[in-house]
Amino acid sequence: MSGGGTIAPVRSGPAFVVALTLLLGIQVAGLMLMGRPWICPCGSVKLWHGVIDSSETSQHLLDWYSATHILHGVLFFAGLRLVLPRVDLARLALTALAIEVGWELIENTPVIVERYRTQALARGYTGDSILNSLSDSAMAMIGFGLAAWLPVRVTIGLVLAVEIGLAAMVRDNLSLNILQLIHPVEAVSNWQSGR
Repeated sequence: MSGGGTIAPVRSGPAFVVALTLLLGIQVAGLMLMGRPWICPCGSVKLWHGVIDSSETSQHLLDWYSATHILHGVLFFAGLRLVLPRVDLARLALTALAIEVGWELIENTPVIVERYRTQALARGYTGDSILNSLSDSAMAMIGFGLAAWLPVRVTIGLVLAVEIGLAAMVRDNLSLNILQLIHPVEAVSNWQSGR
């Protein structure tokens, strides 16, 4: 049983492509209005940037936080499927993308960027490049697709593996990121900074 049960058929076509393009256009326009750079201010474009405590984090195509955006998509699928069980997969995907685009715009506001900068691992964070932000949205859609087609147990295993793996590798993950954004815990900050 994939994605927790039967899913209404996918009804995509020209309207789906237009809506997808419009959402990504809103994301790009919003980020441009906020003055976000297209690529890393360092002038290079990397497929992967693996240094967690760096001003280049969230500037290149992929980084450790890309995995957390995959989890966004998984969680969006689960939540939307729960609240909108009869809606077809294409509409659910567009709704999930709209939520992710909304988050990408909120995440790059000065208030949230400054909030992140108070965290142990994000002291050099300056917000996302447009390239990285679009990649984050793509990662969320990958997570959405995985959750839609994988059995629920496998999806739960994936979420746990990503959360545990990120905590072990870089001392951060989606759960810790949310916790530290909403209510910073000094013990977590100390652990993340290696104290």
